[in-house]
Amino acid sequence: MDPGFVLDIAVEAILVMVLVAAPVLGAALATGLLIGILQAATSIQEMTLSFIPKLAVMVVALVLFGEWQLALMVDYFEIIFERIQTLAF
Repeated sequence: MDPGFVLDIAVEAILVMVLVAAPVLGAALATGLLIGILQAATSIQEMTLSFIPKLAVMVVALVLFGEWQLALMVDYFEIIFERIQTLAF
């Protein structure tokens, strides 16, 4: 197995991982930032206040982007399985 082949697979895996995680993490980041601004403006320093809205926004993001994320992962794994079949030992 060629080291370049392995590096290509690793780079594609990292790219797929970033693309799959980005919507959920971006939604949580934006929600946390907005709640942090609201807490700073109102002087409410409750640590648990941001948990429920972040969780709700992350669930909404999964509902909205889940189908796309799953399709992206399925496409990637199909490519990986096709590459496995073409390997010559």
